[in-house]
This record gives sequence, structure tokens and C-alpha cells, in this order.
Amino acid sequence: MHPAIDSEPVYTSLADKAYAEIRDRLIMLDIPPMTAIDDVALAKSLDVGRTPVREALKRLEIDRLVVAYPRRGTFATAVDITDLAYISELRVRLEPVAARRAAETAGAGALAELVELADLLDELDVNELSRDELMRWDLHVHRAVYRAAGNPHLEDTLVRYDNLATRIYCLFLERLTQFDHHVVEHSALLRAIGAREAEKAEELAREHVIDFERAIRSVV
Repeated sequence: MHPAIDSEPVYTSLADKAYAEIRDRLIMLDIPPMTAIDDVALAKSLDVGRTPVREALKRLEIDRLVVAYPRRGTFATAVDITDLAYISELRVRLEPVAARRAAETAGAGALAELVELADLLDELDVNELSRDELMRWDLHVHRAVYRAAGNPHLEDTLVRYDNLATRIYCLFLERLTQFDHHVVEHSALLRAIGAREAEKAEELAREHVIDFERAIRSVV
């Protein structure tokens, strides 16, 4: 994995560390849907106490990645294909907003980082990457664009729905034949934002969400 993806993040608290790492395990289906969450085992694997894990699980319930039942415990939520239409309905409107906003308002440094990320994508040998690695690139690119948009409320909303969409994608990944194209096509979007081509960036972001839903439905 490239250092841009695989480097150790800097967390402000143990709860933030637990949240980010459990979240990504849920997204990538390393914790399978409907699996009971063992907070003791999670705390041990993350090298944190149970309290940060419990705090993280409360946040993840808000994100619809886990669900807690009285006297039964906490479970990873199911991945329901019927949610795809609801998620796409929001993403097809908000992803273009983020792309346009990033192109119009991001600073020169942020734009340069997006262009550098596009260069890295263009250099990827997708044949040497696992599907898990490719999906982590996909998450990384989306989060970079949301951050560059400079609206924390928009960023939080899009991260949440992109996470849910990625879970659906991971569920059907083995059936998809052009999943690598879905990831590397982000290069054009990143370059459009970097060049402040707001209308082009907006349209590319919209097409990406539409193509994502179409690809999933083709194998369901």
C-alpha cells in the first residue's frame, strides 16, 4: 500500500482512534454485517481500553454502522440493497456540490494535494492491488474531496453516506468486473477540481455516483 493510504493517522484521543479503526473495519466488512460486536476483543486488538470502544460504538450507531439492542448487545448493521436508492438519492445531489465547492473555494495548497493524488492514481498498477486496497484508495479520494470542499457539515454528511455506499460496494465486489475503473476514474475529477473547472468537476462527481449505482444494480 502507498504511504498516502497506509500511513498511521494522528488521533486526538483514544476514542477517535477506536472510532476510525472500527468504522473502517465495518465499512470494509472485516466485521461482517449482523455480527455481534465484542467490545473486549476490539479493545484488545486496538490496544485501547473498553471505554474508548464504547464511546466509539455510540458514534457508530449514529452513523448507522452498528445497532444496539437492550440486553442483547451491539451488532454490525445489515447491508440492505434497498438502501442503495436512498443513499444514491442524497449522494447524487451532494457529491457534485462538494466537487464544485472544492474547485471554487479550496486554497492552492489543497488543490495541489488533489492533483498530487491524481498523479498517484495514474501511477497505480491496479493488477498488483487487492480489492481491499483499491477500496481504501476509493475512500481516501472521496474523503480528500470532501475535506477540500471546506464545509465541515457537508463533509460529515458525505463521509457518512459514502461509508454506507462503500459497504454495499464491498458486499458485491466479487461479482463486479470493472471495480478498478471505478477507483482510477477519480483522477479526472481530481484534476478538474485542481484546475478550478467547477462545472466539469460537478458533472464528473454526478456521473460517478450514477455509474456506481448502475454497476451495483447490474449484479444484484
